[in-house]
Amino acid sequence: MRLYGGIYFDEKGLSTSIRGMHMQALQINNISQNITGFDKPGYQRIENVVSSFSEYVGVHGLSTVVDDCVGRIYSTGHPLDLALGKKGYFQYLTPNGIQLTRDGRFKMDKDGYLLTNENYNVLSKDGSPIRFASIPDDLELVKINTSGDIEVYNPKTGKCEYVASLSVVDKTGSIMDETDVRQKFVESSNVRSETEIFDLVPLKRNFQANRQMFVIQNNMLNQTIQSLSQS
Repeated sequence: MRLYGGIYFDEKGLSTSIRGMHMQALQINNISQNITGFDKPGYQRIENVVSSFSEYVGVHGLSTVVDDCVGRIYSTGHPLDLALGKKGYFQYLTPNGIQLTRDGRFKMDKDGYLLTNENYNVLSKDGSPIRFASIPDDLELVKINTSGDIEVYNPKTGKCEYVASLSVVDKTGSIMDETDVRQKFVESSNVRSETEIFDLVPLKRNFQANRQMFVIQNNMLNQTIQSLSQS
């Protein structure tokens, strides 16, 4: 604001504060999503990326990337629970097309189809839904090796019968030659709660500082307008 026999409004202070609050609010939201997804199997952390000169371009200077590092893997003992020890994704089919996931909590329906936890068909390397020709009496008979090959042990013949090979792809959707499928394990998220909370503190402080600056500048403008109107 400048006073030269009148009021000439300089918006830089107010707009900079607003841009800052908007930017920090979005960053806080992304971190909050990470904290919420801490216990969600297969969840991958969202990382904020702030470009140079973001104080001038506002939220256009903020982007995100997905942290595809492997999360915490724990044993469940369930034969259809699978985890990937390396980067990569399982493929499954939805009404909206093929989707990727690291949540390997699979199950089998009454028709022998291998399904995700949300009841979508898990896909094989040839792009077709995985289906067991006959449903085993005991899921412990299902054997899945580190390459994702699914077999069922037949007690009558004493041999394992091939079912299908899991489709494990990279983030571009390309089939991976080397996989590390772990049966009876599930991957939790790759979020570290202490890291997210640590990153959250300065963002909240900066948001409050920008808010306070906005309030101060707004009050000064109002006081100036009132003083001039009374003179």
